[in-house]
Amino acid sequence: MKLADNKATLSFSNGSPSIDLPVYQGSVGPDVVDIRKLYAQTGMFTYDPGFMSTASCQSAITYIDGDKGELLYRGYPIEQLATQCDFMETCHLLLYGNLPDASAKAKFTSRVTHHTMVNEQMQFFLRGFRRDAHPMAILTGLVGALSAFYHDSTDISNPEHRDISAIRLIAKMPTLVAMAYKYSAGQPYMYPKNHLSYAGNFLHMMFATPCEDYVVNPVIEHALDRIFVLHADHEQNASTSTVRLCGSSGTNPFAAIAAGVACLWGPAHGGANEACLTMLEDIQKMGGIAKVGHFMEQVKDKNSGVKLMGFGHRVYKNYDPRAKLMQETCKEVLAALGLENDPLFKLAMALEKIALEDDYFVSRKLYPNVDFYSGIVQRAIGIPVSLFTAIFALARTVGWIAQLNEMIGDPEYKIGRPRQLFTGSVERDVLPISQR
Repeated sequence: MKLADNKATLSFSNGSPSIDLPVYQGSVGPDVVDIRKLYAQTGMFTYDPGFMSTASCQSAITYIDGDKGELLYRGYPIEQLATQCDFMETCHLLLYGNLPDASAKAKFTSRVTHHTMVNEQMQFFLRGFRRDAHPMAILTGLVGALSAFYHDSTDISNPEHRDISAIRLIAKMPTLVAMAYKYSAGQPYMYPKNHLSYAGNFLHMMFATPCEDYVVNPVIEHALDRIFVLHADHEQNASTSTVRLCGSSGTNPFAAIAAGVACLWGPAHGGANEACLTMLEDIQKMGGIAKVGHFMEQVKDKNSGVKLMGFGHRVYKNYDPRAKLMQETCKEVLAALGLENDPLFKLAMALEKIALEDDYFVSRKLYPNVDFYSGIVQRAIGIPVSLFTAIFALARTVGWIAQLNEMIGDPEYKIGRPRQLFTGSVERDVLPISQR
């Protein structure tokens, strides 16, 4: 960042002297007012619940322009990455800042591929969970436990430790997610296959059994790879901020990523695509397509309490660029699997049509978001709804690691310590118990 030509002047109506605050410019996006010395100069903090107007860090990884509907990874538009690069190339880009050439890609892919197995004792750790436990509950525990198995790479201040832990996390996350699924399904775990692609290997671990050969469908493999690319990073969202805040204490990378997994579990964040499919299933129970119009009228009625899931976004005030790409993939998958006439998918398309044509939704820019389509694709593939958020965590792991490494390498990095506006009781004395 660089210092802008202008300064921001903060003046007070109570006669206190005004102060000048530095203004910094990023390479793109709005300027920021530097308030780091505000408390020292005025004795006051700023108040910004949800950090809606506060930049918590400087970052060179991901840029979002919500008004334009633009998403860039290291400067590259998501549309180009999703159509011209695979997930391994995207991981290399996010971690190291550049797209690999053929040689670098082969070397990076080989490193990831040869770290996909997990310690055999993880199987015994899994057995401590109930079979009906939510996959995200299991995943949070498994990722956190990695630090107990791979304690040779837990020094967050050591660049070599950070690099090998990054490779290990990216490589082992699909194995852990598949193990969580197999455990809940009561099926034997399938070991990784090093000759398969990253997405192909995950599909094999998910759906193969020792009884018969499993052949990866290339359409599904490509669709899953695209889901991974589209979810790899998304700037300073709740889970990424959690990883940064957790990592700022100096904890090991596995613990920081486990914190991100736990945050992602929330229905307002990573659980949105799960909530979207649940909504579609509820409409189906109400009467299906015949009830779509009635449901959308309820959504418009603020007193009904009915919410439209899978539409709109906290940041994007235009069409989510990831949603357009996921929509294409959704149609490809449904066609390849012969599911165009599946009742739930027809219902989803009817819902989409109304939202894109009705002035109520168009004027409020409630466009379908990436969660709407990715949930439909995952259901078509055969992934259970309860596992959707775990797939999201799998894809987002590389973004979390890239953000964590960037924070540690930032000379301005300090342990996170938000301030507060205290509204509780002022100082008071404790009375003897007989007088309370």
